Amino acid sequence: MAAIAYALVLSGLALAAVWLAVLIVPLQPVSAAGQTVRVGAAPLDWSLSGPGQLDLFGQTIPTRAHFDGPIRPRLELTRIGGDAEVARLLRSGDHERLTLEVGRKLASGWLRYGAWETAVAAGLVLLPLAAWTGLRRMPPGRTVLVLVGGLALVTAVNAIGFYLLASSTPQALRDVRSLQDLVGDSPPDPVPRAEGPPLGDVRAVALGDSTAAGTGNRPLPDPSDLDRACDRSADSYPQALARANDWSVLNLACSGATVRDGILGVQILGEQVAPPQIAQAQRAAEASVVLVSVGANDVRWSDLVQLCAISPSCDDRASTAYFQDRLARFALDYRRLLRMLATLPQHPTVVVNEYYDPFGADVSCLEDEGLTREKAEVLSSRLAALNAVLRQGAETAGFTPVKQNFEGHRLCSAQPYVQGPADRAPLHPTAAGSLAIALADQKALPVDANAN
Repeated sequence: MAAIAYALVLSGLALAAVWLAVLIVPLQPVSAAGQTVRVGAAPLDWSLSGPGQLDLFGQTIPTRAHFDGPIRPRLELTRIGGDAEVARLLRSGDHERLTLEVGRKLASGWLRYGAWETAVAAGLVLLPLAAWTGLRRMPPGRTVLVLVGGLALVTAVNAIGFYLLASSTPQALRDVRSLQDLVGDSPPDPVPRAEGPPLGDVRAVALGDSTAAGTGNRPLPDPSDLDRACDRSADSYPQALARANDWSVLNLACSGATVRDGILGVQILGEQVAPPQIAQAQRAAEASVVLVSVGANDVRWSDLVQLCAISPSCDDRASTAYFQDRLARFALDYRRLLRMLATLPQHPTVVVNEYYDPFGADVSCLEDEGLTREKAEVLSSRLAALNAVLRQGAETAGFTPVKQNFEGHRLCSAQPYVQGPADRAPLHPTAAGSLAIALADQKALPVDANAN
């Protein structure tokens, strides 16, 4: 009986050591295709197969591919940028070698992680066993026997979980040509270059949605049909920056734009068709600043606010799951946008604006709209989650995230920077709000970017 009890305790210790090792062993960095990814294992799942895990800007996205075994890969993107080797291979047309390089390095990182995890698991078993044999004052021979038995058992448990049940994982990773292969949802076609002459006098380009367009404020003088369709304003924050710095600014932002439909792809606006903003931006080949406001339309922020207003509560499981799904989809599209911005030949300063929180402590002016303090707090938390994705993505790409703070000037305040329910574009910035965004961006720009 004592031998059985000892074996059970030792087995439990081995399983606990493997579980803890998976949690504490650092992910292994690998660099390929212009990005750095850390490779390791997702938290243990005791089922025999299932998806792996991609950590993208703080969002956990299950992989489309399923992996065998309870120990499955976890990949975390830590850097997006240009890569000299990638550029050389693309110029040479050697795309096959490039795609093979990605999978090979991922597999190498997984095996390196496995070696570290095995060593740490062994150490986690040996330490308590060594302490136990010391307290029991066991003779040297028996001590060695206990330690070797514990080491053999944890190695066997780890070998079964990592090397036997997950034996197909290295080959599955070698078959990966990009992170997109792991999560599915193939990217749209490459963005075509925009037709038209170069815009050599443009100093800054604004990409994004109605926040950057200035929707609801004073219209542009002599607006084009597309300006009207996009609700672009003379009081937008890109226009405020243009006036402050005496810049020529190309504001391509458009109400309703998302990463896919507006920035990387065309946007249908009734009878008007807005070409991809990123394609138009390429005409401004000498622009030193690119301003980005994107994400609210991607997560259907307006729909979430309306749903929250008419629902008894805003944090029900259905709306929370919907938001998380939209946010994960946005993280993938946002990554593609960041990679394209990183490859702009002029290497501009890229400013990514986070969204201001429109809700303050006082929401009395919104009660007739169905929004209470509790509902506003839920919406604010979701906006904070979106801002976390924007911030982490920008930092990963080496860009500048800018936090917007409307404290003291939120909805229901004496001088709100946010348009209210009765205004033309509720929850959008007023002219004063756009100016506040412009001032925050101005402060974040490097000195050489501010120079005329």
